[in-house]
Amino acid sequence: MRGALVPVLTVVAVIIAIWYAAVIPVNSQWVLDQAGRAGVEVSTAELVRETLSQDRPRLPAPHQVGAEMWNSTFVEEWRGPQGLMNTGTLSPRSLFWHAWVTLSATLVGFGIGTGLGILLAVGIVHNRAMDLSVMPWAIASQTIPIIAIAPMIIVVLNAVGVTGLIPKAIISAYLSFFPVVVGMVTGLRSPDAMQLDLMKTYNASRPEVFAKLRWPSSMPYLFASLKVGIAAALIGAIVGELPTGAVAGLGARLLSGSYYGQTIQIWAALFAAAIVAAGMVAIVGAIQRYTLRRMGMQQ
Repeated sequence: MRGALVPVLTVVAVIIAIWYAAVIPVNSQWVLDQAGRAGVEVSTAELVRETLSQDRPRLPAPHQVGAEMWNSTFVEEWRGPQGLMNTGTLSPRSLFWHAWVTLSATLVGFGIGTGLGILLAVGIVHNRAMDLSVMPWAIASQTIPIIAIAPMIIVVLNAVGVTGLIPKAIISAYLSFFPVVVGMVTGLRSPDAMQLDLMKTYNASRPEVFAKLRWPSSMPYLFASLKVGIAAALIGAIVGELPTGAVAGLGARLLSGSYYGQTIQIWAALFAAAIVAAGMVAIVGAIQRYTLRRMGMQQ
C-alpha cells in the first residue's frame, strides 16, 4: 500500500498540473472579450488570475471544484439551516444527501442485477438450451444505448404507477447484470476436465459438483465482475435520474447545473459520483480479499 502511494500521488499531481494548464486557454476568451468591451488591456498575470476565478467558467479550476465540494458537504451540513447539525437530517442541498439518494437506487439495482446474473449464469452452464437461447439475448440487450432505453422504462413504469427508487433500480440492474452473467459463466466453466472427472470418480452428484467445485472456482471471476457491475449500476442510477426531472440525486444535480450554467456544480457532482464509485469498488475488493482468504485461495 505504501509503495503504491508515491506513484499514485505523482499521477494525481501531473493530472492537476495539466488541468490548471488547460484552464487558462479555455477560459481566457471570456476575459479578453470583457476587456475588449471595456477598452482596456489585460496583463498576463491578470489574465491568469481572472481565468482561475470565474463564477461560471467553461472549465473550472481544481481549487474551485474542491471548494464547491467542501461547501456543499461539510459546510452545508455543519452551518446550513437545513443541515445535519441543525435539523438532525441531511440537508437536501448537500452532496451527501444527493449521493445517498443515488446510492440507495444503485444498491437496490445492483442486488437485483447480481442475483439475476448469478441465476442466469447457473442456468446457462447447466442447460444447453439456455446457453443457446438466453446468452445471445443477454449479449444483444447490451447493444441498446442506456440513454435510449432509460426514458422508455421510466415512462412505462410511471404509467402503471411505479415511481421513485424502483425505476432507477431497474435501470441499474439492467447495466449490472451482464458483467455478472459473463463473469459467472466463465468462472463456473473454469474447472478443467481432469477436475470434473475426479468428481465423477467420487460419484458426486451435479449439486455436489456445483457446491464443491464450480462455485468455489467461480469466486475470483464473480468478484471481478461485481467490481464492474457496481460501477455500472451507479451509472444506471444517475442516467435514470436525468429524464425524470428529479430534484434529488447526483443525476438531478448534474441536470440542474447544466440548466443554470453552473459548471462548478456539475464538476463537483461528477467527482462525488467518482468518489462513491471508488468507495463501492473498494468495499467489494475488501470483501473479495476476506472471502478468498477464508477459502484458502489468497494469502
